Amino acid sequence: MRILVAGATGVIGHPLVGALRARGHEVSALVRQESRERTPEADSIVVADALDREALLAAVSAARPEVVVHQMSALRLLGDDPVAAFALTARLRTEGTANLIEAARAAGARRLVAQSIAFAAAPAGDPVLDEDAPLYVDAPDPGWAATVRAVAELERLVLDSGPLAGVVLRYGTLYGPGTMYARTGGAAQAVLAGQLPLPGDGTGITSYLHVEDAVGATVAAVESEVIGVFHVTDDDPAPAAQWLPHYAQVLAGPSPRTIPADLAPRLLGWFMAHQLTAARGAANDRARTALGWKPLRPSWRDGLGRE
Repeated sequence: MRILVAGATGVIGHPLVGALRARGHEVSALVRQESRERTPEADSIVVADALDREALLAAVSAARPEVVVHQMSALRLLGDDPVAAFALTARLRTEGTANLIEAARAAGARRLVAQSIAFAAAPAGDPVLDEDAPLYVDAPDPGWAATVRAVAELERLVLDSGPLAGVVLRYGTLYGPGTMYARTGGAAQAVLAGQLPLPGDGTGITSYLHVEDAVGATVAAVESEVIGVFHVTDDDPAPAAQWLPHYAQVLAGPSPRTIPADLAPRLLGWFMAHQLTAARGAANDRARTALGWKPLRPSWRDGLGRE
């Protein structure tokens, strides 16, 4: 098939281009001008900013894709300016998604596969939730509430994008090369510096996903005919009380100290406190059944912090 990968220089987009080409697809990489030097080897390169509607329409039209894959975010900016990174990512999830859908329709594409996140559920109900659980659009932290509302809008746009067949892949918390949890990433550096303590009983659940498995699930979604929303996570959702000490041990860092849970938002920021104390995990049963996919790395315990 002719496939356009938007966001082809990202942590998932970059290896995804190679994985799709290895399966015989003709892949166009959509990148911004300032990111062109990081473009993976592709059959063609088209240059446009997703927030520039006219430029995007022209670029996608030139590629003539049958399938469009949306991997766009600005999370590469997190280390420099987290506020700007989240704000720009929210625009890409809303305005950028709307522009990409319009361009895909105009180019005659038949299918759209878009990235989302598996850790945006409201902290209610069972420790591990399926795709039908409500999103945390009314989170008490304004920044996280805005992020989740943007995620909800992306998913709405994709699922209502007829005549395009829309698929939303909610990736778990990514680990592996280039991620926050890589050995050189921000989370690892915080653990090594003793700056990531364990709040209270550490009951917040995280569902991890290795980058390679994110790529594999995306290839499966591109080649499938199914539509809908799918959690793409490993098989081992775990509370912070398990994964954080393990991560510190693998990194050869100090054991995380314990702090009172009510101090966590002030010391760690609202989102990290939420992840460690209240977040729910994500069940991957639907992706395994409908997409015929299963993680090659079924548990974070075998790889988190090792690369």
